Amino acid sequence: MRTRKLGTSDLEVTEFCLGTMTWGNQTPQDDAHRQLSRALDAGINFLDAAEMYPVNPIRAETVGRTEEIIGAWFAGPGKGRRGEYVVATKITGPNGGFVRDGRGIDATTLREAVDASLARLQTDVIDLYQLHWPNRGSYHFRQYWNYDPSKQDRAATEANMREVLETLGALKAEGKIREVGLSNESAWGTAQWLRLATEMDAPRMVSIQNEYSLLCRLFDTDLAELSVNERVDLLAFSPLAAGLLTGKYRNGAVPEGSRMAIGGDLGGRSTERAHTAVEAYAAIAERHGMALDHMALAWCTTRPFMGSIIFGATSDAQLRHILAGLDLTLAAEVMDEIGAAHRAHPMPY
Repeated sequence: MRTRKLGTSDLEVTEFCLGTMTWGNQTPQDDAHRQLSRALDAGINFLDAAEMYPVNPIRAETVGRTEEIIGAWFAGPGKGRRGEYVVATKITGPNGGFVRDGRGIDATTLREAVDASLARLQTDVIDLYQLHWPNRGSYHFRQYWNYDPSKQDRAATEANMREVLETLGALKAEGKIREVGLSNESAWGTAQWLRLATEMDAPRMVSIQNEYSLLCRLFDTDLAELSVNERVDLLAFSPLAAGLLTGKYRNGAVPEGSRMAIGGDLGGRSTERAHTAVEAYAAIAERHGMALDHMALAWCTTRPFMGSIIFGATSDAQLRHILAGLDLTLAAEVMDEIGAAHRAHPMPY
């Protein structure tokens, strides 16, 4: 499997990353442990978690359970293999009221969160530590329809960024984290983190984990330009659009135990226009003898700003299916048809 250096860091990561957000709710520990072993044996060396996981649904009583499952694998079935994985996790921002009563990201909460994640993961260091959500708010997760940044306090935002960067620098010096990244960020926000890091000689953000798929291409313009020129690589989450691009919800199907069966409209993704777009992409895959999800993931690898593509599997069987298609390369004809479908069905949710 192909690897690359993540952003300006020395972290060597595979172009696919194993997501873990269902582990502890939809995915039991024994299945998660099989996935950790299988992904590593298949050549994947990158693993992404978060202190707030699992999701579907998010509950205060399960916060941290995913990290605990990963830590149990490092201590048990995966004993001696910690060094084979690049481990990423995240601190929850103020959007997660079920973590630290909704307190935002600052010097105190950073230290609390890092120490708690290290303990749950049963490791001495976190390879990539990410800020899950900006304190000032975000337009991600379908909040762009009514997004209004005019209420932000720029002075307070910059003061907080400086505090966070100083603390991240201290945590890095202490050997608790190696590199830092962002999540659910904007082009302006990312630019400020980079500017202040340079001014302060503080840790530089090497990645930005935002939603990206054939159905969600907000990253394609200003963030793409920033990503390429500043070497802040995209870690794409939901590359299969929360399951829409697996085809399992076609023709009104809602499989038992699926994310839609549990969470309704897939966080606002399940719209009439989205299902129409899925049919257009499914038709391309079928014409060329490919599985829709394999095509969707292969397309993500062609993007010029991509650091790694985070996919999740709720079961080991799903993981086996995904792994079987990760060596797919798309022909120029397929790429042209995908481009035409995107122009016909832009921003479907």
